[in-house]
Amino acid sequence: MNMKPDNKPLVLVSACALVDADNRVLLAQRPEGKSMAGLWEFPGGKIETGETPEEALIRELQEELGILTWETCLAPLSFASHAYDKFHLLMPLFICRKWQGMPVGRENQQLKWVRGNKLREFPMPPADDPFIPALMDIL
Repeated sequence: MNMKPDNKPLVLVSACALVDADNRVLLAQRPEGKSMAGLWEFPGGKIETGETPEEALIRELQEELGILTWETCLAPLSFASHAYDKFHLLMPLFICRKWQGMPVGRENQQLKWVRGNKLREFPMPPADDPFIPALMDIL
């Protein structure tokens, strides 16, 4: 974990806007027991040492949702840089329109397919908020 001058660790997370054939994006609700439980987010997770953001995302999508995708199907869309109380988050957001399998919440998270114009109706962690305008422009 990298340290910034203010001694907050820099946490690298990769996230994905999965977009289905009906131009809806998949949101996952953080389950009870996790920080920010109840908030909705884009699937993804921490980038482990030695992983690229794309490799981390492919691994996380398989672990969390039971789906398989490929690096060639992940297109960079945006990124977030947000200072939380105990760490600073840097999170690239990729868009993906092609994967294999049906997304299922494998970690007790609820899933919901959402139209771009409805994204503001779902409370999200502060780092995810900046992604909404970019997604509304393309969905």
